[in-house]
This record gives sequence, C-alpha cells and structure tokens, in this order.
Amino acid sequence: MPVPTILLPHDPLSERRTDPHYSAEVRLLRGLGGETALVDHDALLAGRAAHAVRLVPVGLGPVWYRGWMLPVDAYAAFGRALADRGCQLLTTPAGYAAAHELPGWYRTFEGATPASVWLPAGSGPAWLASLAQAAGQLGGSGPAIVKDFVKSRKHEWEEACFIPELADLPAVARVVRRFVELQGEFLAGGVVLRRFHTFAGTAGPEDAGVRVAEARVWWMDGEPVLTGPHPDTPGVLPEPDLSVVRPLVRALGCRFVTTDLALRADGGGWMVVEVGDGQVSDLPRGTEVSALFASLIAA
Repeated sequence: MPVPTILLPHDPLSERRTDPHYSAEVRLLRGLGGETALVDHDALLAGRAAHAVRLVPVGLGPVWYRGWMLPVDAYAAFGRALADRGCQLLTTPAGYAAAHELPGWYRTFEGATPASVWLPAGSGPAWLASLAQAAGQLGGSGPAIVKDFVKSRKHEWEEACFIPELADLPAVARVVRRFVELQGEFLAGGVVLRRFHTFAGTAGPEDAGVRVAEARVWWMDGEPVLTGPHPDTPGVLPEPDLSVVRPLVRALGCRFVTTDLALRADGGGWMVVEVGDGQVSDLPRGTEVSALFASLIAA
C-alpha cells in the first residue's frame, strides 16, 4: 500500500508555505521520510472544496489531514473533492463526525465520561421547556457546564460555561444564551449540557487559579501511540490509567483519535473529558512526537 501523504493548511499569506502553526510538524514529518502537501483551509470553510485542494497532486492515493478544525459538512466536501483528484482520506467523513462531535462518541463512552444531554440552540417558550427537560435528564440539580458539539468557552467560565445549579432554570438559560451568543456562526451542532465534576488540578498563574491536570492520549487503530500533557497545561504530565478507555476507543472504531483524560478529585479514577479526531487535535509545546508521526506515515 502506498505511504500516506499528510495534508496541511497553507499560510494564509502564501499558498506555497505551510501555516506557521504547523511548520514544525512539516519539518518533523520530512525528517521521518514523510510526504506532505498543502490545502486551503479558508476555502474549505467558505464551501469551495475543489479550490481548496487545487495544490494536491492528482492520484496521490491515501492521505491524512493535519490542520485546523473543520465543520463536519466541510470535511465531507473535502473528502469528495480529494476523491475527484484520486486521493482518499484515511479518516472517512463518518469517522470524522464520530470522533469530532460529542453525539458521535458519547454513547460509546457513556459511564466513563460526564453525563451529557444535547438539544438544538433556540429561543422562546418551547425551547425553554426543552432546556428544562434536558436539565432534568441530568438529575435536575447540581452543577453542570454548557458547550456545543465540539468546544466550550471555558475562558468565559462564569459568563458562558459554568452552571452552578441546574435547578435554577433562569440562570441555566442565561448561561446557555450567552454561550450561543458568543459562539455565533461558529456554534457546532447544538447545545450540550454536561454534568460538572471536580478533577485533580495544578496551580496556574495568579489570574488563572487551579487548572485541571489533563492528559491527552493519541490513538492509532485502537492503540495508544503518544501520551502527553494537554495543550492548556504543557508543563504537567499526568500518567493516566488506560485500562478503561482502551476498549472504548477500540469500540468507537475510528482510526486516529485523541482522548483527554482527567483524574476525579473524589477518588473515582480517570474520566474521559473529551474525545477528538486526531487530525485536528492540537499538540502541546515541547512534547516529543516522533512516534506519533511515524505511526501516521506507517498507517
């Protein structure tokens, strides 16, 4: 089978250069004997997939993507445009959706990740009733967080992320509305309410307080190929127990995924905080990632 090529976004200022955020990855890939090609991320977001892949050689064969996040529909269009050029994404659009959006992976990880419910964004009495029903499905009381199918706004913690009490429905609605407002056109899928858990943390800067000490694990075909810190806490390297999560990753059936894990402060063990598609998951600064990229090239 041909060796996969890695597709990366080009610099917005020059289509012949890699986006600076990924330039170190390109150097590493080439040092390992890997081949790379460039795509236009902005064109993918704008719905111009055929234009976005114009620099990809025809007949390239199997490819991975390493770049900025894409909405599920944009990724599907990306796959079709590549197929028209004789290239096959090794992560299918269905696989991308399953790993990238919470409703795609939640049922597989249910019980090992905070309890969650989701609903469309909206307004008016009917939507408020749906929001109240969703809060009830999480038990109707206690703390929670709000996010969309992909991301939260944890940096606006009090304003648009943390819900101190699900029983306080006006407060729940206020936080959710603010979250949706701030996400704007970047809202992915819908609104997710997740049960809040306290995790073991690490002291951050004076203005950041205690930050969760998460580990990010990178998986290829159901096997962990890199365990490192979360990009938000690059100096902290937990050593998670993977005995529970390993069979769940295999059950998900996606080739290249990440899991963010945190240790429950109440002694309940390691919990899956997020699952992600490995193609669009960020790497922490200073982490040795040769084994990860070697696994991509060898896939």
